[in-house]
Amino acid sequence: MKKIILTLVFATAVFNSCNDFIVEESLSYVEADETYKTASGFQLLVNSNYAWLKGMYGGDPWLFVAGTDMYAEGRTPEPAGLSQYTQLIPSSEGVDQLYMSSYQLIQSVNKTIYYSTLTEQTANVPVLVGEARFLRANAYFLLVQTYGGVPIVEQNFTAPVLQFDRNTAQEVYTYIIKELEASLPAVGNTAYVSSGRVNKKAVNDLLAKVYLTRGYETFGSASDFTTAATYADAAIGGQALTLTPAQLYAPATELNAETIFSVQYDKSSTATSPTTLGNKQFYYFSSYLGGAETQGSAPLRSYNLCPTKYALELFKQGDSRWEATFMNVVYERYYDFFRVSDHSSLKIKHFYEPLWYTAADKTSWMTANAAKLANGFIYHDKGTYDAAYTLVKNLDYQTIPVKKFDDPALTTPASTGPVSTRDITIARLADTYLIAAEAYLKAGNPGLGLTRLNAVRARAGVTAATPAEFNISYILDERGREMLGEYNRWFDLKRTGTLVARAVQYNYKITSASQFNGNGGNLKILRPIPQTVLDLNQNKNFPQNPAY
Repeated sequence: MKKIILTLVFATAVFNSCNDFIVEESLSYVEADETYKTASGFQLLVNSNYAWLKGMYGGDPWLFVAGTDMYAEGRTPEPAGLSQYTQLIPSSEGVDQLYMSSYQLIQSVNKTIYYSTLTEQTANVPVLVGEARFLRANAYFLLVQTYGGVPIVEQNFTAPVLQFDRNTAQEVYTYIIKELEASLPAVGNTAYVSSGRVNKKAVNDLLAKVYLTRGYETFGSASDFTTAATYADAAIGGQALTLTPAQLYAPATELNAETIFSVQYDKSSTATSPTTLGNKQFYYFSSYLGGAETQGSAPLRSYNLCPTKYALELFKQGDSRWEATFMNVVYERYYDFFRVSDHSSLKIKHFYEPLWYTAADKTSWMTANAAKLANGFIYHDKGTYDAAYTLVKNLDYQTIPVKKFDDPALTTPASTGPVSTRDITIARLADTYLIAAEAYLKAGNPGLGLTRLNAVRARAGVTAATPAEFNISYILDERGREMLGEYNRWFDLKRTGTLVARAVQYNYKITSASQFNGNGGNLKILRPIPQTVLDLNQNKNFPQNPAY
């Protein structure tokens, strides 16, 4: 391994949040070396690794979803570099967020591995080390997909290190697989819904995604797809998709039998600063809903990551994911949808017409609901509430709200926006089924791949896909239907080599493939190494990605 690098923002080991399963504790007034050498102190150190996930996933989601086919700018601007590519440079807004937060977690894991040989030895130490290595591998997987080759760092640094080299993407993939293969036999088998900790299902799931993604790389091989399918089936473990989409997305149900891994939050953990702690997932993917003016009846939304026409048209009649994903019927008080069990007497303020409605359907709906329409009721015709329509009409509630991440708890501040304490789901069973479908297709076994995909469609209540339809494009469509707003779309498009074509076809802000053009004829697919990282590095031969 090369001399390796790290540009770290060395943060204090004070964690202000906890959850049902992973309890964190401030160690500010305790000698760390002394504490970590005890069984209880080492447990707290491992818990801190999980806490760093909140920095990676809990902030602005630009690096996960911006500039794709599914979401485009509404009334509020997105960061132009990450959403439209032309202006993407190393100092662009949001470029460094994932880089810095991932290395913060990596350094925390490095400290865990260091103390694992010094701490009180119990039967649980190897299990905790296995969990930590999974988290480090996941951080590297995000980094290598986003930035390409990055420094592989295993040392427990106690002082800043500013002289470093860059590992290749191939070396990073090899390292990730090595870490996960070491993690797999070490971690437990307890169901995630019970433990909230990394288990064998989570490791198998991540191995499947890593092998699948590496298979598309120039240094990958056809066997990577076969291996990915094997690991995906191991993660599925014969478990069927038994929850309805409504059950999957309902508030307070993120931790369920189909959850494989997530970033966990707890309402009590935000008590010290309810307007700054929590995450931003529910803040995006919708129009402005009034915020403070609604006196708590609706969440404050950003209005700058709205579903595209393509995203909306993915849903066909009978697909139960349509109503589970979108708030297409909005009552006078938005949150009454969740807080009032009987909707029969509620007045309807907005209705977003499904894409399959005919003129007769509209007449029938208006007649059936005539007595329930509130003053100022608006019927949003199909074609008038996608992201691009904000160029025509730019009003509150203009684009359809995505409700699947809503946090209607009475304790959630409505006027401050990004303060949700719902968990952020990173991996779940339907995702794994679709990873298996893609892996089997690429491995030359489309029949088994189609079976995996149709299991997801069957749960949604829609007809099975046919062999003639089954290809990468169809898989991406199905992933869009199943996981709209979940933090994987940019990675899906980048992995499958469809980012440029799909963004140009479906994102109204990306009108030409030339927007991806970078230096030397290279495309801006990988994000640039952040300028802050380059500035701090005393090795001035550290290479930037070619397009920049």
